Amino acid sequence: MSDQLKVYAPYDRQLIDTLPLINENELEKALEKAYALFLDRKAWIPAHRRIAILEKTRELMESRVEELTRTAAREGGKPYADSKVEVLRAINGVKIAAEEISQMKGTQIPMGITESSVNRLAFTMREPIGVVASLSAFNHPLNLIVHQTVTAFAAGCPVIVKPASNTPFSCLALVDILKEAGVPEGWVQPILCSNELAEKLATDKRINYLSFIGSAKIGWYLKSKLAPGTRCALEHGGAAPVIVASDADLEDMLPLLVKGGFYHAGQVCVSVQKVFAAAEIAEKLAEDMAEAAKKLKVGDPLEEATEVGPLIRTGEVDRVEEWVQEAVDGGARLLCGGKRIGDTCFEPTVLFNPPIDARVSREEIFGPVVCVYSYTDREAAIQQANSLDYHFQAAVFTKNIDLALDTVQRLNATAVMVNDHTAFRVDWMPFGGRDASGEGMGGIPYSMHEMSREKLMVFRSKLLP
Repeated sequence: MSDQLKVYAPYDRQLIDTLPLINENELEKALEKAYALFLDRKAWIPAHRRIAILEKTRELMESRVEELTRTAAREGGKPYADSKVEVLRAINGVKIAAEEISQMKGTQIPMGITESSVNRLAFTMREPIGVVASLSAFNHPLNLIVHQTVTAFAAGCPVIVKPASNTPFSCLALVDILKEAGVPEGWVQPILCSNELAEKLATDKRINYLSFIGSAKIGWYLKSKLAPGTRCALEHGGAAPVIVASDADLEDMLPLLVKGGFYHAGQVCVSVQKVFAAAEIAEKLAEDMAEAAKKLKVGDPLEEATEVGPLIRTGEVDRVEEWVQEAVDGGARLLCGGKRIGDTCFEPTVLFNPPIDARVSREEIFGPVVCVYSYTDREAAIQQANSLDYHFQAAVFTKNIDLALDTVQRLNATAVMVNDHTAFRVDWMPFGGRDASGEGMGGIPYSMHEMSREKLMVFRSKLLP
């Protein structure tokens, strides 16, 4: 097993840097340090100090937007403009976490309402859950780290974070900023390690909470190995279905679907992937999407004009090409794209009516491919949209409020956007998959509350009513 990690830029495959991987002894030291901090209640960081540290963190990040943007774009391949949006979101996420600290509170529990409960006062309070292990993904290399580490620190938990091996530099930059802002030693520890050691971290009995963003196969496997009592949040993929009614505003809808489908080359768990459109408008919608997709600039993510960057690995280009060809061979109409651009990029692709048994219809594509299906029966389209095991975010486009509300109720999803694309997200809203797409709820306030637990105090006094 190598003790070094070589990180390559996904666009030109140039070596960015070589970083050391920790060994088992170093992992044990990190766990010991984090667990000792949690056990020593006197070492807990008071709320006012956590707020001050996060406010300083935000200030430092604001002074380094350009540096953070270029780091994220280079290592992750997300175009410069979108990476800058991510950095600004991450900065706002730190602000949200600092503000949410004041909302980590309990409630009074009524007493005296039965004879056995007289002379008592009861209330709950929230405490840090314990040591948090965060295993992150590549597609939002800075903002995901904010969601998985800043939330833990804000909730009062020591956290050990392992960034994706493809994109470690944004994580390391954020941890350096946190330390510069005053985070005490041991409270936020980044590690780079093998998958075997990552599993050892996640399943250690000293871990009280696992935050995992990545493949369903790995996430559910790790959950099956967690120590008794360890809670978790698992964020996996989805197929992001969209139902388009015949009365939908095509002009308004088109740029939303194109952005939602091809943002970060489709490498987002809620990317627009499957569009079910009423037969009267389906072909025109698909052709209009294809015309818009042809105009997207594909290339170097560090160029400000680039709209679609590379896939994270060359093997992903091979996979997407294979899936698209399978769909075309099965009868799908290829309206645009369908070809690789070099070894690292793939043309934005629109397929019309691919077979329902093709992999582009059955699985999460995680590439710059959007499938448009024509339907004559809305209920059948919804049934097809719900037929996969993955249920995350979905959308419906219509001017009919009754139809919109009915579709929202019928779609199996944790969130349904009305007249907006499936990838819409702000960092204070609940966000997460259900069924095979995950467990637990993200979103900064929601993560912070999941990373805490309630303690009940019951006070008995004869002077109480």
